[in-house]
Amino acid sequence: MKKFRYSMQNLFIIKQKLEDQAKAAYAAAKMRLNEEEERLFALQRKREAYVEEKRQVMQERLDVPKLNALQLAVDTTDERIQRQTQNVRKAEIALKVAEERLIESMTERKTQERLRENAFEVYKQEMNAEEQKEIDERTSFQYSRSNTEEA
Repeated sequence: MKKFRYSMQNLFIIKQKLEDQAKAAYAAAKMRLNEEEERLFALQRKREAYVEEKRQVMQERLDVPKLNALQLAVDTTDERIQRQTQNVRKAEIALKVAEERLIESMTERKTQERLRENAFEVYKQEMNAEEQKEIDERTSFQYSRSNTEEA
């Protein structure tokens, strides 16, 4: 009995490797997005701390230089928050692109997998047909042989 050999096995292996690479790229994009979101949240907490400190200074004795410094810190943090928000958006877009590539590579790999399974089914049918043919030949040979011996 001959061994099953899928003619497009190399292509199947390449599709698996491409899917693995797409998974890694997706994971990296997801991790980058998480990092960018964490930075954004840290900046927002920092801004809230500055605003709270500014409120406390305003309730206590009026310290104009400190108020100016805190207002400058809030303004600077607001700018950094805006930049970080843009970074988060870019990371979200990169994640969507990576996800689309992953879905595409998974689809291509699954298509190759189905083709391989179909080829294996055809192989099994051919092997069954060959076995059936051999059985038929043996049976007819034994039948003809038993008929010639009886005569």
